[in-house]
Amino acid sequence: MPAELKTAAELDVEGKRVLVRCDLNVPLEDDGAGARRITDDGRIRASVPLLQDLTARGAKVIVLAHLGRPEDGPDPALSLAPIGERLQELLGMPVRIAQDVVGESAREAVQATEPDRVVLLENVRFDPRETSKDEAERGAFADELAAFADLYVDDAFGAVHRKHASVYDVAERLPHAAGPLVAAEVEVLRRLTEDPARPYVVVLGGSKVSDKLKVIEALLPKVDSLLVGGGMCFTFLAAQGHDVGSSLLEADQLDTCRAFLDTGKIVLPVDVVAAEKFAADVPHDVVSTGSIPSDRMGLDIGPKSVAVFRDALVGAKTVFWNGPMGVFEMEPYAEGTRGVAEAVASLDDALTVVGGGDSAAAVRALDIGEDRFTHISTGGGASLEYLEGKALPGLTVLES
Repeated sequence: MPAELKTAAELDVEGKRVLVRCDLNVPLEDDGAGARRITDDGRIRASVPLLQDLTARGAKVIVLAHLGRPEDGPDPALSLAPIGERLQELLGMPVRIAQDVVGESAREAVQATEPDRVVLLENVRFDPRETSKDEAERGAFADELAAFADLYVDDAFGAVHRKHASVYDVAERLPHAAGPLVAAEVEVLRRLTEDPARPYVVVLGGSKVSDKLKVIEALLPKVDSLLVGGGMCFTFLAAQGHDVGSSLLEADQLDTCRAFLDTGKIVLPVDVVAAEKFAADVPHDVVSTGSIPSDRMGLDIGPKSVAVFRDALVGAKTVFWNGPMGVFEMEPYAEGTRGVAEAVASLDDALTVVGGGDSAAAVRALDIGEDRFTHISTGGGASLEYLEGKALPGLTVLES
């Protein structure tokens, strides 16, 4: 961790108002009765230790967070109200939930909240200035947010790659520090990029090669093996000359994949679960990667591929896994992700990092056991950009 990155534990917070940027961007679904239900509360649970610590030390905590991408101001479907209710349950204390971000409800909530307690402001993206490209607009919004507090703590690693008002501009206006999630992420990512223990194996999944292009370019020179699954594997298989049927294919990335394959470090599936269409209730079979029917699409890696990947992971001392091996949300296509997750989790004396997003959700959904991994990231996109070598605005300002 950079020496300049001050942590929340070093702040004197007693009697202070502390503005905390959390990552509470969790998946919601309609419960059938008109309400929104949280389907994965992992990020909320991850935020609890910092909030408990700050309130225990006498701070009034004002939580900022976003949910989704509201396009035209406030959207009831993206309200933080259900997140606030779950946060209250996890904290075991009342959480005052404001009905706006910097308006009358927010001001009243902040004023009325006692020391040692928490107030949650409404979805910060309900104010379009949060994500504005205009620095003056963002700055004006940041001024209003900063007026609520004496100190600022960023514990939302999943947002540090965004130059948004609540991530970047507020930190410029208040004494600031990194929360434990951000500090832990930076420490782990440095271990992945600075002289990692070998063998170093990276497992990448997800839909598209183009989404992971830069991180593959950055990691290939550093790793011993790079295992590719998920929808992105079909572009690699096509680059080898295989017919991939109706599987996801990025034809414009074939030459790039051939160049990656020339390194000799890429390990690809040898069989896949192929189905007639993207659905759970259709015929599906395990087929070799050399004989995918023209009218079928691959939706998971097969059991032989799991064995190949498991063998490639044997003895690894550093592993970074980002992206599921298939459509794990559908039971017929979950076993590839389960098998690879179990293989990573079973490694002894290794640094095993799950790169957030869908991978972290899969660990929880498939009941693999979060404590079986060294670290589960709370920010998939931010993790990938860090590994690409990009400067992340939220970290840059915390280090200043």
